[in-house]
Order: sequence, then structure tokens, then C-alpha cells
Amino acid sequence: MKNILDQLEERRAAARLGGGKARIDTQHAKGKLTARERIDLLLDEDSFEEFDMFVAHRCTDFEMQEKGFPGDGVVTGWGTINGRKTFVFAQDFTVFGGSLSETNAKKICKIQEMAIKNRAPIIGLNDSGGARIQEGVVSLGGYADVFQNNVLASGVIPQISVIMGPCAGGAVYSPALTDFIFMVRNTSYMFVTGPDVVKTVTNEIVTAEELGGAKTHTTKSSVADGAFDNDMEALAEIRRLFDFLPLHNKGDVPTRKVFDDPERIDMSLDTLVPENPNLPYDMTELITKVADEGDFYELQKDYAKNILTGFIRLDGSTVGVVANQPLVLAGCLDSDASRKAGRFVRFCDAFSIPILTFVDVPGFLPGTAQEYGGIIKHGAKLLYAYGEATVPKVTVITRKAYGGAYDVMAPKHLRGDMNYAWPSAQIAVMGAKGAVEILYRKDLGDADKIAEHTAEYEKNFANPFKAAEKGYIDEVIMPHSTRKRICRSFSMLKDKDLKNPWKKHGNLPL
Repeated sequence: MKNILDQLEERRAAARLGGGKARIDTQHAKGKLTARERIDLLLDEDSFEEFDMFVAHRCTDFEMQEKGFPGDGVVTGWGTINGRKTFVFAQDFTVFGGSLSETNAKKICKIQEMAIKNRAPIIGLNDSGGARIQEGVVSLGGYADVFQNNVLASGVIPQISVIMGPCAGGAVYSPALTDFIFMVRNTSYMFVTGPDVVKTVTNEIVTAEELGGAKTHTTKSSVADGAFDNDMEALAEIRRLFDFLPLHNKGDVPTRKVFDDPERIDMSLDTLVPENPNLPYDMTELITKVADEGDFYELQKDYAKNILTGFIRLDGSTVGVVANQPLVLAGCLDSDASRKAGRFVRFCDAFSIPILTFVDVPGFLPGTAQEYGGIIKHGAKLLYAYGEATVPKVTVITRKAYGGAYDVMAPKHLRGDMNYAWPSAQIAVMGAKGAVEILYRKDLGDADKIAEHTAEYEKNFANPFKAAEKGYIDEVIMPHSTRKRICRSFSMLKDKDLKNPWKKHGNLPL
């Protein structure tokens, strides 16, 4: 028996060594952790249960039968994050560059299927050179199997991808099908075709970092939801995000004990909105002052900065936040902001996370670039997301809510449950200046009359009371009481039961 136990320990030790000490040292020299080190940091101490540690590839072409490592380039299993169950796979770059083989793919598919069946999130730590060329189409088939499971898991369990090295070619589509993608600056990149192919086909000379690095995907493409400076920071932030998420689509949003009074008022909010309606202010200040203990987990903070998305807690429970940002483009909605917010709203609805919307939007961004870029369809994505959502929805209009943008930002007409306005709110078809120029075109040459008409329009329409008279606003509230009112609203709405008509699925304006 002792011989067998010794043999088991020897096999385990070999598997834990991955591609060997030299390759591990190379990984460390690049500022990267190994697959197992990453899992140890991500999960609670001693909680990881590994599967398929001894799996080996079956390829015999190109003399591959003479090369092999136990585990075949990916570490899979389950564990806990702050006591809550999650499944995980981590590609091991020290073994064949983390490339995907038939057996490698089967290991990932197995863990995906276990996550779906056992209703717990799955986290993928990606660090791979792509398909294993020696296995040809079998490797490509493995990717497709992984993609299919990504699709089946979508909306059932949260899926998180962390790009911690190369991710190129077909490999990029698995992360793209997941709910959140995060990258590590200077050591990770994603692209469908690499710099060499780009140069050959288009004559463009571009580096891997410029083509698909963290900065590119967090500021230009919106592929990634965030980027971190190193592996350790990335894994710590994934743990923080995980605490906001339900385990599955039939689970409750996580709740934890907090020491922040839900009835707390903040008098500084009474002066947050400037008296001059054309001056900006930082909507992040409102979000953090309303949130439990000022904790706001912002997503895609470097992309479409004119809208804010992320998670907070209210009285201990997770809430998704969407908010216009007056500091950028005056808070106008454009194509990028609409897509960013629309996808976030749909994630929240899929996992029964209540949605809080702060509105200060003067309209949609005008211009040929927006129209040619499909602002109509992109704006419709956000409208569709809010209209489809059945979760509790609370909206607070802090200042401007003009035109079609009012209709898109979770109004009463899109089944908003509680719609509040601050006294500074201006709910109208458009601002006073534009309205007067249309309504009183004959007086445009008379500055005194135009000023008189503008003052009259502002008095009658640049306020929340017309909308409140129609029942479109449930209550005009004092800014300092915002946290108290929305906490009470979500508490009242926690047993909300609303179902959409049966359908196979809708036809989202993609």
C-alpha cells in the first residue's frame, strides 16, 4: 500500500509542476503567476478541489506521443470565494503554451457542465497560445464545444473571464460569450488576428499591445470590463466582484451585514446640482454617497464615460446602477453609452438584480458620425433592455431628462416601479432655448421677447411638476433623503412578481 501512496504523491507532484521548473521561472520572469498560483489566490485557502489532474493528450501526430504532461495544459475544479461555491479553470502556459487540445477542451467542457448542473458561477483564467496546431481540426472542434457551453450557461450562471496572457484567434470567442472580461495590463492581449497577419493583409504595422492590449479593449473596443496592473490585483478584484453576484438565475442576490443606516440622510446632496443648468457635476459622488459604505464597483469605467454602470449595496443587498455622467459630453447618450448600459441592464435582469437609474440626460448626441454609426439601433438596445426587464426598477431624475433620452432612461412608461425626481429636475421635450426658438420663431429678432419667452418656458416646464401632475413621477423628493427613499422602495419591491408574455426569445436590435 505504501508504494501505491508514494506513487500517487509522485504523480501529483509531477502534475503540480506543470511544464517544469524552467518554464515556471520563465512565467515568473514575465511578471505572471502560474495557473495553480492564480487559483490559490482566487479561491479561499484550502478550498480548491481539483478534477482530471492526470488527464493526458491522445495525439500521436508530429511525434506528440513522446511529449506529454499530466493535466494537459489546464487546471480545473471548484472551490469557494468567501464561502460561496464557484467552478474554475486556469490555462497553464507552461504546458504547450496553454494551447487547447481535444482533452484540454474536454476538461473545460466538463467543468462548465458541472457549473451549470450545480448552479454556481464559472471563472476562466485565460493564458493560452490558442489551438494546438498538432491536433488540427480536433482542437477547433474543442473550441466549438466550449462555445456551445458558454451559450447554454448564459443567463443561467454568471460567467467571468480573466485574460492573463495571450488570447488569440478562435480562443477570444469564449471570453466574448461570457458576462464579464477583465485583463492584466502589459501581459495580456486579445485579438482575432495577430500583428503579423495584419501586416501581411493590410500593411498596417501595429504591436500586440496596440492591437489587443488592455488599454485598447477598455477604452476603444469595450471588449473588456476592466484592467488591472498585475495578476494579484486582478484576482483580488474578481473576488470583490464575485461578492456582488448571485450564484445562479434562480438564486437571491447576496446580502451581507452592513453598518450603514438605510435611513441615513446626506445634506451635501442638496447642493450637488449647480444652480446653472449648464455646469457639470460628478454623478459618481451621488452614487457613492447613496451606496452602503460608499462602495461602488464600477464596470467599463474607461469606456463611454458619459454613462456609469456598476454594482452597489443598499441595506446590504446588491443593486445594479446605471447613471448619466454630466462631466462627459454633458451626459448625452451616444451609441457606445447605449450599448454599454443596455448590456449591463440585461445582465442585471437575467440574474434578478434590482436596477437603480440616476438620470441627467440632455438628449442623444447629434451628428453624422452617430447617425451613420447606427445610433437609432444602439439607442433601441438600451430601451429594449429596460422595457424587457422585470426586476425592481427605481429611477431618480436629478436634473435634465429631455426628449427621447427621457424615454430610454427607465421612465414610468417602461414599467419603472418607483420614479422620483429632485426639485432641480427638468423634464421636457427639450431645453428652454431650443424650445423657444421653435415655438417663437417670429420673435427671434427681438432679444427682449425671446428672453421673456425663455423665462416663461423655464417657469412652466423646466421643473418636475408637470410630470408629477401626470403621474409620471411618483414623488418629488429632497436630494438629502435619496438614500432613505430608494432603500425603502427596494425593500417594498423585494416581492415584486412580473412576467413577460411567453416567447422563445425576443429579437433584440443587435
